[in-house]
Amino acid sequence: MVETAAALRSVAFNVRAARLRAGLSLEELGRRAEVSKGALVGLEKAEGNPNLATLVRLADTLGISVSALMRGSTENHVRVVTADQVAPLWIGERGSRARLVVTTSGAAPTEIWHWQLEPGEEYPSHPHQSGVVETVSVTSGRMTLVVDGIDYTVEAGQTATFGGDVPHAYRGAGTETCHLIMTVHLPPAPTGTT
Repeated sequence: MVETAAALRSVAFNVRAARLRAGLSLEELGRRAEVSKGALVGLEKAEGNPNLATLVRLADTLGISVSALMRGSTENHVRVVTADQVAPLWIGERGSRARLVVTTSGAAPTEIWHWQLEPGEEYPSHPHQSGVVETVSVTSGRMTLVVDGIDYTVEAGQTATFGGDVPHAYRGAGTETCHLIMTVHLPPAPTGTT
C-alpha cells in the first residue's frame, strides 16, 4: 500500500508539472487526452486509481513517456529494477498482465514492458502520438498482433515492429500463455520553435 501511495504521488506531481510546462489548463489537457476534468483534478491531488489507458493518453498528449509520469524524484546512474518493484498497469479478466519495467532517459526515451497474454485475451491500444515505434519480441507462446485492422501471428523467437500511431491490439493465441517483451520507442521531445 505504501508503494502504491508513493507511486500515485509521483504521478500526481509529474502530470501537473508536465501540464504546466506545456501551458495547458486542466480543461484543455482533459479535452485533448479524452480524460474528464474531474479525473484530472483527482489525479493531480494523488487521489483515484488511473488505469493504463488513461496514463497512455495523458503521456501521449503531454509528449512524454508513461514511465516519466510515474518516475520518482531520485535517479541514479545505474538502476536495477526487481520484479516485486513493478506492479502491473493492466490485468485482464483471464489473468493477462502488462508491466512497465523501466524507461530510458534522454531526448528519445524507450519504454521496456513485460507482457503476459493468456490465450484469447486481448488488450486494445489507442493510437499513440506520431513517431512512436513499438517492437514486440515473443519469448514463449504465440500472440496475434493486430495493427490497423490486420492480424499478424508472432511466435516464440520472433519479433515484430510497427508504427504505434494507428489502432493496434495484442491478443494471446494458441493454448499456452504468451510472454513477450515490448519496447516503445518515443520520438524526441519538442525543443521549441525556431
